Amino acid sequence: MMKIKDIKDVANSLGLKKNEFEFYGDSKSKIKLSVLERIADKKQGRLIFVTSINPTPSGEGKTTTSIGLLEALCSLGKKASLCLRQPSLGPVFGKKGGAAGGGKARLYPFEDINLHFTGDFHAIAVAHNLLAAVVDNHIYWGNKFKIDEERFLWGRVLDINDRTLRKIQMGLNIKNPSYPRGGSFIITSASEVMAILALCKNWNDINKMLGKIIVAYNKKGAPVYAKELNIVGALMLLLKDALKPNLVQTVEGNPVLVHTGPFANIAHGNSSLIATKMA
Repeated sequence: MMKIKDIKDVANSLGLKKNEFEFYGDSKSKIKLSVLERIADKKQGRLIFVTSINPTPSGEGKTTTSIGLLEALCSLGKKASLCLRQPSLGPVFGKKGGAAGGGKARLYPFEDINLHFTGDFHAIAVAHNLLAAVVDNHIYWGNKFKIDEERFLWGRVLDINDRTLRKIQMGLNIKNPSYPRGGSFIITSASEVMAILALCKNWNDINKMLGKIIVAYNKKGAPVYAKELNIVGALMLLLKDALKPNLVQTVEGNPVLVHTGPFANIAHGNSSLIATKMA
């Protein structure tokens, strides 16, 4: 039986104060990073890490098992919460489907979480693609850092399985010695920006990590970093809300933090360190 609560009541059950979360309608909210400062001296809870449950070839099961475990612990009177990765639209519209559980072990609001949710993936994709555009504009307007077009590392991202965009030719309309050239798209969950968001601890951390992104190598083989392009402040501005964990609930009204969705080929393949620390 569904026991859906107002998201305010879910936040209250975690001990969050009124000024520590932001509403996204009646069923979703974001938790402000200021919570981490307030709870810094609190005793750490116990962490149960569900590593791999694969009942089918497509790998379904880890999320459902984790949700079921949360429901069981809460039914036993334990104070528990769950951290999960955000679903990627690639698998959602592919064979595997959504990543918000299933049957009686699922999240609410199910459709919202599987689709655009609170816009975090959009923010990450825009930040990633802005950096790519800035590098290309740098090359077009004189290439001060002598970037080697053959060693351009930073492609574009899109949160859809579009096989035809994996390798592309770019700049067909540009009259410049550096174009046309080859380019590529990867899925948003495989973006280094996604990995950084999942692995950073605070704003200072993300500032340093974004700045250390290697976007290309120059003609002498030396790396060119994002910070050299004076773009880090703009990237952080785009990510200001995406850095805050999302709070939702199970169909039995128990709290779940759903935040970031890095694929395991580029990161740890889990929800964010910030969400885990908060939980």
